[in-house]
Amino acid sequence: MFREKRELRIPGPTPVPPQALRALSKPLIGHRTSDFSGILERTTQRLKWILGTEGEVYILASSGTGAMEAAVANIVSPGDRVVVVVGGKFGERWSELCKSYGAVVDEIVVEPGRAVDPDDIRKALQSGGETRAVFITQNETSTGVEHDVKAVAAIVRETPALLIVDAVSSLGAIEIKMDEWGVDIVAAGSQKALMLPPGLGVIGVSSRAWQVIEKCKSPRYYFDLIACRENLKKSTTPFTPAVGMFFALDETTSMIEEEGLEAIYRRHADMRDMIRAAARAVGLELFAEDAVASRTITAIKGDGTFDVEKLRKRLASRYGIEVAGGQEELKGVIFRIGHMGYMDRLDMVSTWAAVELALLDVGYRVSLGAGVKAAMEVMARCEY
Repeated sequence: MFREKRELRIPGPTPVPPQALRALSKPLIGHRTSDFSGILERTTQRLKWILGTEGEVYILASSGTGAMEAAVANIVSPGDRVVVVVGGKFGERWSELCKSYGAVVDEIVVEPGRAVDPDDIRKALQSGGETRAVFITQNETSTGVEHDVKAVAAIVRETPALLIVDAVSSLGAIEIKMDEWGVDIVAAGSQKALMLPPGLGVIGVSSRAWQVIEKCKSPRYYFDLIACRENLKKSTTPFTPAVGMFFALDETTSMIEEEGLEAIYRRHADMRDMIRAAARAVGLELFAEDAVASRTITAIKGDGTFDVEKLRKRLASRYGIEVAGGQEELKGVIFRIGHMGYMDRLDMVSTWAAVELALLDVGYRVSLGAGVKAAMEVMARCEY
């Protein structure tokens, strides 16, 4: 059946609000004009507020991975030792990026579905010699786990090492306070909780990080943060920016400002709790424990009585709901429901209603409405 309407419940891209879609259709302007400089200044200031920093923030024409590579290219010189927390696909990406720039990588491998023990990072820093940086993913979408960046930052701050955080799937949904916590670089992307299509990378940089950046020996050109810094002083960018995306970013950061960060964090926590309650109510097991459960995506295990991939296909083809599957060794083991960005609590009720219908379609014995009721009971207790 052909469906015009599609509901994205994947870890990205996520739904884009109408205001941003309209902004994307506006006539373009010159990127070396005062009009564009005004947009750059506004959006940069709002992103600094979202990141909790007085340091500089740069907006790149790239995916979130581009922002991650910019962090590595400007910090890691060949031969530098780094510590990387690997708890899923995106921790692995940090490791791969660091190795590509010649780093000596000490991996802290975390069992999928669990968060890193901050004490393991302390041990790695104490035992391995001089360390340039610690790389961590705040929100590992491949497993539905949040790592405690605040606790990790307190440990890293006791050493000369920098703390570099992938916040691609958390910025704008999960709290981060760069200056207060002592985070040196945060890399993020546009297509998650910032409510935009893919195409923009965001990178926040501390004053402490600049001491390393200015001495870094790795070659870089497009991702040279020194060039970004010098151009931002003139309210411009070193290369052609994604002008239409800036129009849309102006809209979505304004929406974030209007709702307020605390309300946004609470909304994402509520959506998580609703989906987790619904899954439990129909007898499905959650992949991550409550204490480390992601606020932007929930990973749910199949129980062997139904085909997880058939469930995903049924959800998309019949009900217009797209959810994600597991990656690599988790393919066919879990399915993942995204709840980030431009969606709200009531969206979780309709999403789970479709999940229950699809479960019934693929042969899982479910009492229709059981999970919906559990989700609604959580919603009824929410503070708005």
